Amino acid sequence: MSTIYILWLRQIKRYLRSRSRIIGSLGQPVLFLFALGFGFGPIFQKAGQGNYIQFLAPGIIAMSILFTSIFNGIEIIWDRQFGFLKETLVAPVSRIEIMLGRTLGGATVAVFQGVIVFGIALLVGFTPISFSGFLLSIIIMILIATLFTALGTAIASVLDDIHGFQLIMNFLIMPLFFLSGALFPLNGLSGVMKVITTIDPLTYGVDGLRGTLVGASHFGLLTDFSVLIIIMVLLLGVGSYLFSKIQI
Repeated sequence: MSTIYILWLRQIKRYLRSRSRIIGSLGQPVLFLFALGFGFGPIFQKAGQGNYIQFLAPGIIAMSILFTSIFNGIEIIWDRQFGFLKETLVAPVSRIEIMLGRTLGGATVAVFQGVIVFGIALLVGFTPISFSGFLLSIIIMILIATLFTALGTAIASVLDDIHGFQLIMNFLIMPLFFLSGALFPLNGLSGVMKVITTIDPLTYGVDGLRGTLVGASHFGLLTDFSVLIIIMVLLLGVGSYLFSKIQI
């Protein structure tokens, strides 16, 4: 457990000491909140769908967590190139503990980002339905963050090139985000789009945040929690296996 804690703490300290990283990672969520929230708000309201900020904010929170989580995998490649990963792997500790410490640290950082974006959303007019709903949304954030940090770790474990990782992640992240229902309602989608959004794991994260924060869940909170937990456990297993196979 001490190994997991130390590596978790390392991730937190690296995050807190990098102010440019904190500020830079907020640029895209703020842009989406302002540009889309106020740009499409009147159209959304005229269509009888209500306040677009209320609809959009949970999706942008999920987006922030997604981006922060999955790009934590870059740190594995970075540490491999500079030798820190080798020093860690040759230590007399389990590789699974190392993977869990890094993953939980990255997930914690991603949840911090999500909470910060939530605070920004409050400033632009977002209003959660209750404090208890916000507490439940934290659990959803943790599930999303752990799931996608494990995915980033799994992919980084089989790559050794930062540029290749970034290209793969960009190819993966944007479809995950845009097809999750973060920007548009899931009701009334055509057959193909309905299938695609249903198999996108981020869809259940966005829906869970929307259900806990504004009380509008498409699949139901039980389904959202169940799917996220199952996929999270699966990816933690895959990530642990691939990380244990890293050659030094």
